[in-house]
Amino acid sequence: MAMQVLFQVDVGKARPESALVYTLNECRATGATADFTRTLVAGTLEHQQQIDDYLTQYATDWDLPRMANVDRNILRLSLFEMLYYPTTPVNVAIDEALELAKTFSHKDAPRFINGILGRIAKEVAAESG
Repeated sequence: MAMQVLFQVDVGKARPESALVYTLNECRATGATADFTRTLVAGTLEHQQQIDDYLTQYATDWDLPRMANVDRNILRLSLFEMLYYPTTPVNVAIDEALELAKTFSHKDAPRFINGILGRIAKEVAAESG
């Protein structure tokens, strides 16, 4: 749901709160699920500039506007979890991104996304440990 909201904000230029309310209602999400979705969306949007800086650095030969819209938003969401939401283990954030790519994007997307996230994960691990 968070990826769908981010997509609406990015591509459709929807207001984040409107997109969030719409998506939560469509999915009939409440309680902890809705709260987690709100956290992911708010955090990703709050840190989008830093996240996009990572993507620009690691997505060699792929400008952000040139990336598939879905892939760009999957990467943003996953990077928020990897970099700013320590409750989610890095490998889980990457696995979730790959599942989203398999569901919502083209057949080569999981490999593309895994390559970028894998390189960033290695750097983050090296910096922290």
